Amino acid sequence: MRLLAAVFGVAVFVVGSLILGVRIVGGLLGARPRVTYIGVRNELGRIILLGLEILIIADIIQTITVDLTLENAATLGVIVLVRTFLSF
Repeated sequence: MRLLAAVFGVAVFVVGSLILGVRIVGGLLGARPRVTYIGVRNELGRIILLGLEILIIADIIQTITVDLTLENAATLGVIVLVRTFLSF
């Protein structure tokens, strides 16, 4: 289950990056590249946050079901803190 969630999180990063690449090329060929830059930057942030949330879910699954160690719980806490920091 954790592997499936991790693969899905990475797929979000890859597919999102490909879609944004197409938007960048289309925006550069268009008339308003500044608007495209701002929109792409905002969507890239959303994609990164969504991918991180999915990877956090994978880590929670691993922490709860497989390894109940203090080290894994601390690692999970750091990941959640980083995700919270990046959301601002």
